[in-house]
Amino acid sequence: MPPISAVIITYNEERNIARCLDSLQGVADEIVVVDSFSTDRTEEICRARGVRFLQHAFEGHIEQKNFAAAQARYPHVLSLDADEALDPTLQRSILAVKADWQHTGYQMNRLTNYCGHWVRHGGWYPDRKLRLWNRQFGQWGGTNPHDELRLTPEHSVGHLAGDLLHYSYYSLHDHVRQVNYFTDIMAQSQQHKGGSLLKVLLSPWVKFIKSYFFQAGFLDGYYGLVIAIISAHATFLKYAKIRELRKNR
Repeated sequence: MPPISAVIITYNEERNIARCLDSLQGVADEIVVVDSFSTDRTEEICRARGVRFLQHAFEGHIEQKNFAAAQARYPHVLSLDADEALDPTLQRSILAVKADWQHTGYQMNRLTNYCGHWVRHGGWYPDRKLRLWNRQFGQWGGTNPHDELRLTPEHSVGHLAGDLLHYSYYSLHDHVRQVNYFTDIMAQSQQHKGGSLLKVLLSPWVKFIKSYFFQAGFLDGYYGLVIAIISAHATFLKYAKIRELRKNR
């Protein structure tokens, strides 16, 4: 039965980290938290739960997650964000995998809680995430801030029953603030995509129509509408910021 190292990156996550760590009890054989020098109670909460707590300067989401995975004692790694937690079904699925490991990696469905509402449409669910893998055969890649776990070509991927519960935003203010932060990063890393006026004008409408109508965001009621509008606004900001960067350059 291969032991599993759970790894988590944090920065000022006192609101979420206890729930995340508690969901790993009895599932992970060690828990490693890599913190970016939090100024709140994150370290205190982690140490009270007996995790291995390390601090490392943040250089990017991908870089930090790769660093965290490298700190694990065991090759089989489960990576969570601090605002995520395993539901009971997913806990049982991971324990079953430990008893009979058949694939290089395992993906799971992520279910997001938005302002107290579980979002099941608009492209937000099942939102499959590959988070459990043998680190000898893969690492984090993608484009910041949207990291993606990439396995070697000969890999096989299984699917786990249960949900990875994602407590994303507690208020609209949280969402809007993160949109501004993430679009800054995306604009810097995606300047090659160009910032044509046509993209600035049309892409937000395409995003809204896809999310709200084609992906049935309207079935999530009021918050489905809010999410579709803010997602469209994020698309507008990304291309507007790219356009501004290219113009200034």
